Amino acid sequence: MKTTSVLIVDDHQMMRDALVNILERQSDIKVVGQASNGREGAEKAARLKPDIVTLDVAMPDMNGLDAAKQIRRHSATTRIVMVTAYEDDLYIHHALEAGVDGFVCKKSAAETLAHAVREVAKGLKAFSPEVKRRMEQYEKSEGGRKLMRRKTDTLTERETEVLQLIAEGNANKQTADKLGISIKTVEKHRQSAMNKLHIHDTAGLTRYAITAGLVESPAQMQMAPVFTQTGNGKQKEEKKK
Repeated sequence: MKTTSVLIVDDHQMMRDALVNILERQSDIKVVGQASNGREGAEKAARLKPDIVTLDVAMPDMNGLDAAKQIRRHSATTRIVMVTAYEDDLYIHHALEAGVDGFVCKKSAAETLAHAVREVAKGLKAFSPEVKRRMEQYEKSEGGRKLMRRKTDTLTERETEVLQLIAEGNANKQTADKLGISIKTVEKHRQSAMNKLHIHDTAGLTRYAITAGLVESPAQMQMAPVFTQTGNGKQKEEKKK
């Protein structure tokens, strides 16, 4: 069984001790270091290359959000989980912009943190239930849609085409056939799009494409207008049942 390495970054010693206690009780998780501020955390992440870094938001010298951006730039394989008492929409919004992979409230149960670390280590996203509810509301808001459009603008035309076809349910071979490129090239564009969007699985790509308006959701497709012939030969608009 693979052991997941974790670096804990929090400015309160008691909180770091508590997080170490929670994670070290897990047989598949090992804490490899601690840091008391964002700058130290980013430096240690670059040196230790842990699988996961847990970050608080409000810390001296460098806050957790800026630290997350630095870690993203210098430790590409390291995943980030925010572990913080701050859970309002603004902090969640900024955390998403910084590209974090998980967001757990300090008031959550110990099992929630351990679960988040395991999920993020597998390349998935992990959010405590209260944060997930806020995220879903945010993604449906105009601010959330604008953020997604900004991220989509970073994709090349070919990456966007690959993203759309995959989100529509096409396998790599089908996507390659439709675009007239090799499967290897599809995989390359798919991975590049996932890296830019900080998404780590096909289900996440599909959800992103639907929310960003690149493809229709199954519910939207059911409500799409269709046209049937009326008795006098004219087309009549109907709704799919």
